[in-house]
Amino acid sequence: MGEAIDFEAVQKWNKIPKDIQQKLLNNVWCGGCLGNCTIVDYTMINEDFGLVLRGKCKNCGGGVARVLEDE
Repeated sequence: MGEAIDFEAVQKWNKIPKDIQQKLLNNVWCGGCLGNCTIVDYTMINEDFGLVLRGKCKNCGGGVARVLEDE
């Protein structure tokens, strides 16, 4: 079964310029690699404090997340 789409999260994400989106996706900390990685296969969740991207490290496949706090 597929994951439900958080439309509020998608709206927030779409307000971010495309070039900044790409920088954010390519700058995620991976505890498995102990360094920055690119997040893949991610989902977006709107939380009270901001937007959360949860997915996998492109290098090792481990779970990673990126938090984008609301301004």
